[in-house]
Amino acid sequence: MNRTDTLLRLKRFKVDEMKRRVASIEAMRADLDRKLADLDENVAREKQRAGDSDIGRLAFPSFLRSIETRRENLRATLKEIEREFASAQLDLTNAFQDLKSLEVATEQQAKRLAEMQARRQQARMDEMALVQHLRKHSLRHA
Repeated sequence: MNRTDTLLRLKRFKVDEMKRRVASIEAMRADLDRKLADLDENVAREKQRAGDSDIGRLAFPSFLRSIETRRENLRATLKEIEREFASAQLDLTNAFQDLKSLEVATEQQAKRLAEMQARRQQARMDEMALVQHLRKHSLRHA
């Protein structure tokens, strides 16, 4: 395996690793969105229950404060994940561009090599044809 193949494998691995990272971050983001929605549902449920009893009406404001604190924490975490997602997307884009650049360069190098080999082969064929022609011509005149 030559150096270019190894480098291509490394670049592909890096792109795959970045894709996994982006997918993982997206899963975390979806999980946090789900948790925020669950909190909203819990508040609605508890608000309805609080109206049913005197103790519930007294306890609901402290419950609401704790839920709001939790919601703020989730939103802060979500913002951090959004920043990490943007960074991971940028890293993935850069890794993909590096891979594509190397693939294009490798293809061009292979094409140049094939053209060079074709030219050499054609030169050999031309030389053999010329030698054959000169032999025929020298036999006629001898």
